[in-house]
Amino acid sequence: MRRRRAGTAADALREAGTLLALFALWQVVGHLSLMGTDHALERAEWIHRTEGEFGLPDEASWQRAVVGHPWLVQGANYYYATMHFGVMLVVLLWLFLRHRARYAWVRTTVVATTAVCLLIQFIPVAPPRMLPGNGFVDLAEQYGQSVYGNAVAGVVADQLSAMPSVHVAWCVIAAVAVVSVARGPWRWLMVLHPVVTVWVVVVTANHFWADGLVAVVILLTVYLVQAAVSGWRQREDEGTRAAAEEPGEQRERSAVQQG
Repeated sequence: MRRRRAGTAADALREAGTLLALFALWQVVGHLSLMGTDHALERAEWIHRTEGEFGLPDEASWQRAVVGHPWLVQGANYYYATMHFGVMLVVLLWLFLRHRARYAWVRTTVVATTAVCLLIQFIPVAPPRMLPGNGFVDLAEQYGQSVYGNAVAGVVADQLSAMPSVHVAWCVIAAVAVVSVARGPWRWLMVLHPVVTVWVVVVTANHFWADGLVAVVILLTVYLVQAAVSGWRQREDEGTRAAAEEPGEQRERSAVQQG
């Protein structure tokens, strides 16, 4: 029993270390991407303009619909600041403690998806709230709820890593994990998390539609790669087992023939 508990504790520490290292890397990339603010704003302008050319709804109009409702704005700011990490941590902890066999797949998805997003974020892109000329407002700053520019435990959240949206990627990962692993109709309530998250990141002007769409494309690619790797490993294991069984089968055939 002691050995089992010690093994569980070691696994938990290892997984916690992996997630902390991922978070630290995120912060490093954020600081590195703080170069070239002018170009970051230009890229954001281009994204907003291109979305309009493709007929996507204007995020500024969505924001204007909530500006007159302080309680709704404050709720959206709070959700953006807390639920991104909070929900993911709860889901990973639930999987680790209750569904260990499924945990590794989800953890790998989180790490791989976030890593790809971080690589793209080396190219700084400003969020919509930095474009007041396009009709956007920094609602979090107005209500004193901004998580940007304020040090928390010595860490300053980056403001120029809008593309792609890790918020959107993580909320979809969490929802897919709960829906696919849990049982019972209640699990479908988790679908509300990505729906609310997408609405929140848009109305708070922290992300464009494109930021979320690119994040989802990255996530789907990671899922496909994981499925391909799992299929390859399964075929390899089946081939290894078949090869190990062949000598025994040959001996049985020889015994039958001799008999």
